[in-house]
Amino acid sequence: MMYKSLALIILALCFGPVNSEPNAKELTAVCTSCHGAEGVSLLPTFPNLAGQGKQYLYKQLLDVRDGRRQIPSMMGLLDNMSDRDLLSIAEFYEGKKRQFGFARSDLVEMGRSIYRSGIPRKRIAACASCHSPNGIGNGPARFPLLAGQWEEYTVAQLRAFQRGERKNDGDSKMMRGVARDLTDIEMEAVASYLRGIR
Repeated sequence: MMYKSLALIILALCFGPVNSEPNAKELTAVCTSCHGAEGVSLLPTFPNLAGQGKQYLYKQLLDVRDGRRQIPSMMGLLDNMSDRDLLSIAEFYEGKKRQFGFARSDLVEMGRSIYRSGIPRKRIAACASCHSPNGIGNGPARFPLLAGQWEEYTVAQLRAFQRGERKNDGDSKMMRGVARDLTDIEMEAVASYLRGIR
């Protein structure tokens, strides 16, 4: 009996636990070149993921893997990951410290107005009504955290919604409707405000 137990211990030490699942650090290794080891991207074209709500991020990962959201730089990266793997990645990034930036002084007033009050004459609702007054999003509703996000990335997403290139905003087409009548300067202003919001 003692020899059998010793043999099992040796096997466990040599080969690791049976049916072990990859941990979040292993799963996110594929993400680090674009999003940084801690979810803070070094390039403004890639989103910061640190602090992002897990419900939102999990949905986006599922949408990318299953073809509902097209991101060329992520093509094939998630194909062999299970739902549980993607949830682990989302939980990993939710626990990281989010980054803050600064708004452009020449755009901050316009950005604040659009974010907090919308554009009534265009019937564009306030961003804060879904993403919260301080930009932290709404986890249960799967509305993303936007505070501190790179402005270049935010503008790119607004343009993608406006052009109909990004369509994973649900049957309501909420973001496509919001972005439809935004001008370039309005997009830049709200994105800049979000970069610096605290």
